[in-house]
Amino acid sequence: MKKSTMNTLIGSALAAASGIFVYRAYQERNAVRVEPDIDMYNSSEIDERESVDALDDSAEKGLSQLDSAYRDEWQANAFPQTHKEMRELEEDN
Repeated sequence: MKKSTMNTLIGSALAAASGIFVYRAYQERNAVRVEPDIDMYNSSEIDERESVDALDDSAEKGLSQLDSAYRDEWQANAFPQTHKEMRELEEDN
């Protein structure tokens, strides 16, 4: 085989290999990566685990982490915690 034919074949093979390499790198760069859902309202795991503050706060005993988050939100917004508090609010109005 002539030297020029051999150089042409080797050059073509290297060009094809580099083209494939560039194409795969481009595909990986544009791939969509999806992170796992960590939203506490859509996670059943949080609704099953006991509240972190259960040992420190007697009002947190028996609550799940989701219920604890709701309780914190209710307290921050001054939402009545018991039926007795709701009746007292109704009587005041």
